Amino acid sequence: MLSLFLVALASATLLPGGSEVWLARQWCQDPSWPGLWAVATAGNSLGSLINVALGRYARHFQARRWFPVSPGRLARGERWYRRYGEWSLLLAWAPVIGDPLTVLAGIFRLAWWRAAALIVVAKGGRYAIVLWLAETWLAPLCRA
Repeated sequence: MLSLFLVALASATLLPGGSEVWLARQWCQDPSWPGLWAVATAGNSLGSLINVALGRYARHFQARRWFPVSPGRLARGERWYRRYGEWSLLLAWAPVIGDPLTVLAGIFRLAWWRAAALIVVAKGGRYAIVLWLAETWLAPLCRA
């Protein structure tokens, strides 16, 4: 299960990964739903919280000339994010857009507990669906 945790954690950072495939593989070897779900959700959520931390740290460089966003645009973006953006973390599970959304949560300094709660709901939901699909579709293949 350590390998599942590490793959899920790496998959949630800006590194590429395939935690869903690894989870399905682990399920084929030992179909213990709760444990697999908890480990995958914890690892992937922690990886996304690392992205949030990186976003918070990136904000320290906003006064530098090379920082990619002007102070005015950053302030406008923050106002929009405060109004609408935090719920976008429910898409933190999605390929391509999920990782940047978690970084934005850090840049715009969303409260840790709110970021963590939304991320855990998103990641946990995705892994529940992956396990349900594994049980529905892979069971005959795994037991052959």
